[in-house]
Amino acid sequence: MLKVNNIDMSYGDLQVLWDVSFEVKKGEIVVLVGANGAGKSSILKTISGLQKISKGSIELEGENIANVHPSEIIKRGIVHVPEGRRLFNEMTVEENLIMGSLYGEAKQKRNETIEECYTLFPRLKERRKQLAGTLSGGEQQMVAVARGLMSHPKVLMLDEPSLGLAPVLVQDIFSIIKSINKQGITILLVEQNVQSTLTFCDRAYVLENGRIVLEGTGQELLKNEHVKTAFLGI
Repeated sequence: MLKVNNIDMSYGDLQVLWDVSFEVKKGEIVVLVGANGAGKSSILKTISGLQKISKGSIELEGENIANVHPSEIIKRGIVHVPEGRRLFNEMTVEENLIMGSLYGEAKQKRNETIEECYTLFPRLKERRKQLAGTLSGGEQQMVAVARGLMSHPKVLMLDEPSLGLAPVLVQDIFSIIKSINKQGITILLVEQNVQSTLTFCDRAYVLENGRIVLEGTGQELLKNEHVKTAFLGI
């Protein structure tokens, strides 16, 4: 579904990704784990077209989409739910969701999809006329994920969806991610909550200093001594 081949990326003179390669197969949940500053979010930004790569290629279903404009990336089926939610705080919940359905099939099926989102997130239906900026952190994260789903993605990329949430809400978000995946949507997830995500993902890649240093199934990496020491405190 998605294949990243030997990419380099820099912010000005500062190189942050070095020869990064990985793949996400159709229907998988794949997680990128690593410490702050390892390059996880930068990878998602290159895939979604927000940052240009200086080397390598990024393929969606065999087509090179590297350095394509972000609006075209969305139309081709990759949706990026950024860290920090980035909602339109002065717009209602429903208006935020509508902003995720501005193109093609997503626009045509808007009414149907919004009802599906309300089924997945009943709390949002209750608050659909409420300003997004007045919601709790967990509710705002639900809006961000639902807005991504409104675009009818083939690949949904989620950047730190559990950040700043209470533990009970973290488990709610992870359950929702699994439900979305069961609907046939491929998931690429960036998370610092390593133990929880490795428990339910299909495969994972470990980043250190802009390079991928380990890969394997979630269960394999949970048993890896380096992962235990570096991320699980064992």
